[in-house]
Amino acid sequence: MCVFCASHATWVDYKDVGLLRRFINDRGRIKARGAMGTCSQHQRDVAVAIKTARELALLPYTVRSSSSEPRGTRGGDRRANGGAPAQTAGGAEGSDSASEGFDPVDEDEQDDIEADAAL
Repeated sequence: MCVFCASHATWVDYKDVGLLRRFINDRGRIKARGAMGTCSQHQRDVAVAIKTARELALLPYTVRSSSSEPRGTRGGDRRANGGAPAQTAGGAEGSDSASEGFDPVDEDEQDDIEADAAL
């Protein structure tokens, strides 16, 4: 028999958070009618009460589940090289830098070279 029918409840109170939590699973979803044993009318009332309590921030929409396993690399690691732009061995197509013997120099070395040249 339905919990609400047994207690002759006239309505499901959206402010009774303790009662409504019994009808929400561990992920924050509303449990099915068959799992809770409520009649169809009271299941609809429970769903409306839970949705109202969520809108008024009495209940969360979802429950954050923390897992000990790290998240998968579904999208891949976009910063695999530490955020530096990827450099190709041959340079860009149509660039003459590879044929001129271009040697990439980082900014600190460039500053040192310019300082020595100024002396």
